[in-house]
Amino acid sequence: MKIFHTADWHLGKLVKEVYMTEDQRYVLDQFVSAAREEKPDVIIIAGDLYDRSVPPHDAVALFHDILTELVVKLKIPVLAIAGNHDSPERIHFAHSIMEKQGLHMRGKITTEMQPIVLDDEHGPVHFHLVPFADPGQVRHLFDEAEGPIRTHDDAMRAIIGRLKQTMDPTARHVFVGHAFVTPTGGQGEHICDSERPLSIGGADTVSAEYFADFHYTALGHLHQAHYVRNETIQYAGSPLKYSISEENHRKGFHIVHLDQTGQIEVERRMLQPRRDLRTVTATIDELKEHPRSDDYVFVSLLDEQVVLFPMEQIRAVYPNAMHVSRAVTHLPSASTTSSVERKNMDPFTLFQSFAEEMIGKEPPAEMEELFKEILQEVWKEEEERA
Repeated sequence: MKIFHTADWHLGKLVKEVYMTEDQRYVLDQFVSAAREEKPDVIIIAGDLYDRSVPPHDAVALFHDILTELVVKLKIPVLAIAGNHDSPERIHFAHSIMEKQGLHMRGKITTEMQPIVLDDEHGPVHFHLVPFADPGQVRHLFDEAEGPIRTHDDAMRAIIGRLKQTMDPTARHVFVGHAFVTPTGGQGEHICDSERPLSIGGADTVSAEYFADFHYTALGHLHQAHYVRNETIQYAGSPLKYSISEENHRKGFHIVHLDQTGQIEVERRMLQPRRDLRTVTATIDELKEHPRSDDYVFVSLLDEQVVLFPMEQIRAVYPNAMHVSRAVTHLPSASTTSSVERKNMDPFTLFQSFAEEMIGKEPPAEMEELFKEILQEVWKEEEERA
């Protein structure tokens, strides 16, 4: 069986006040084209379909268009679950009606977790769809006879324990979930700024050991593609970069080949963004010499002197620049100058103190001379007005 595994579309995502909908359409059109060419038996979307519980109209329209292409026109079954960004009720709505068309949506965790069974030439494959659920919700649904349910790890242990009670040992099994899975349940890596924490206080991780009985585990939540513990437990990652912390990620999706014995082979397929999201580090004069680019850039200016209206100058070269900051080459030590001491400083000494805090070292002589000239002009104007 050939499976497309994708996740974390975050439709309707807003990055630095820029809606990413057209960029999402650009890469998802490539995804549809790949499905048309590769003809997978099933497509998995492992949570965070939208970026918020009430997505904007354009995001819903895009999801509708993509599903129409995949399910209606290409006749490929799509299995999708809600992530922690989604509204469980909205994702779960009319799921029993849509299943007749080949669209299997699971938004809410329930006690009756029947698998979706799809067949290939070697027999049935059972897909276990487990949407994101808060430990409190799981505790409300399941009894705690086998242990308390307080953390996400506890919740996953209870859910998979329930699934294993009815799993057919002769079938192949695929788990679809949205969680922060690490090799042992401790704090892990691969965290990005755009990933909302699942809980407060470090109780959000889940141990990979629970997924040992599944031939493949298709996960969402972490935006960097990687496997956990072994190659049967995979994150496909997001299709686009959604924060500068994802600058070095290679975005795409997984093509999973599941053979008759349950062995898997994972192929990584890249997606080409409409615009890259990256960092540019330069002085303002150096930046003006760069070739024009439509990329989404986060600019780190190396200038020690103040740059007036930096974004206006930057956007002459990078019209889609998202953010500008100053690179601090030397971290200033904590200021020990009290407000009373500052009040007693003369203007030039106050300027020197301020400049040193801003750039982490004594201001250069030319900066001091420029300040003196400006200060003299200000004083002269004040005397003329007096």
